[in-house]
Amino acid sequence: MEACPFCDRLSLEILCENDLAFAIRDKFPVRPLHSLILPKRHAADIFETSAQEREALHRLAEAVRRVILRADPSVGGFNFGSNIGAIAGQKIYHAHLHLIPRRPGDTPPPAARIDDSSAIRA
Repeated sequence: MEACPFCDRLSLEILCENDLAFAIRDKFPVRPLHSLILPKRHAADIFETSAQEREALHRLAEAVRRVILRADPSVGGFNFGSNIGAIAGQKIYHAHLHLIPRRPGDTPPPAARIDDSSAIRA
């Protein structure tokens, strides 16, 4: 098994952390200040994290968001999420959330489409 690049935190430049999570800049950012928020414990994806870890990830994402907004006041929004599985674009199998700052003039997000026939029903 290949070593996990996110488990070797000593080799990473950590932006901030809490008891269960840490944040770094993305090595291959899609936008400037693109950041990753990760659990300290190795878990392959977000669905393998505990409720406490997910709460820690979200608290840290809020802190990183504030850091980004202070560093670049032109940021007007964010993309926030996770790729889970190879088919969804996951390349490193250590759970992580992307926090991607968006600025005026960025490629616009796809248009929303409302279609009642595709609504999820419980």
